[in-house]
Amino acid sequence: MSALRGLLGALQFLTRLPIRLSTPVPHQHVLPWFPIAGAVIGLLVGGVAAATVDALGSTLAASLAVVAGLVVTGAFHEDGLADTADAFGGGWTTEQRLEILKDSRHGTYGVAALTSSILIRVAALAALTGPAAMLAAAVAANAIGRVAAIGALLVLPTAVDSGLGAGSAGAARPVPLIVGMTGGLAMAALAIGWLALPAAAAAALALVVVGALAVRKIGGTVGDVLGAIEQVAEGAVLVVVAALASRADLPWW
Repeated sequence: MSALRGLLGALQFLTRLPIRLSTPVPHQHVLPWFPIAGAVIGLLVGGVAAATVDALGSTLAASLAVVAGLVVTGAFHEDGLADTADAFGGGWTTEQRLEILKDSRHGTYGVAALTSSILIRVAALAALTGPAAMLAAAVAANAIGRVAAIGALLVLPTAVDSGLGAGSAGAARPVPLIVGMTGGLAMAALAIGWLALPAAAAAALALVVVGALAVRKIGGTVGDVLGAIEQVAEGAVLVVVAALASRADLPWW
């Protein structure tokens, strides 16, 4: 299995990009590439912000960038966040929560969570007024967000025996996942330098908080929970970068 096929398989899984492969890539070969695929998504998102900020201003550029990310990914992780919020906020029992997770419709909790995620990401990106800073932050946030999502497969149990989360957990191999996570963190470090350390810590906290809530509410992870972890981690990374970027000694910014 070539590295290129693994990356293309991850991009095919995570995005709506028109990628056609002659044969499907096994899921165990796709998962380790999620963080690198996230960095590619971040390049697209950050590229929109960097290309438009001088002409449109930081707020509008950040808004267009986040919308571009929604279009490129098909709101894949956002859907998981909204479903998770609806299930955890509206379900009274484990069975009810798992049933809500299967419902494609979104309720008040889901809409509120989805809106909050978009607003936080737009505001954090807009706080980075330089094109290079916006590009770097988007790359790091999207890479580290996927690091947190596949990290959940290593440390959290699965809640059900079927579905995307169970399938991902079944395909997870610790060593390749750790290598993939390391690659994603390395991409983030190249993008934002020392800020990758507090950014990774924020993502780890997001994983712990959402993961602990998932274990308490439904007994572990499902595919939607992995999406929720990615979203919370991505937003946390952008907030940390926005808060600390003015103190970063990164000459290329």
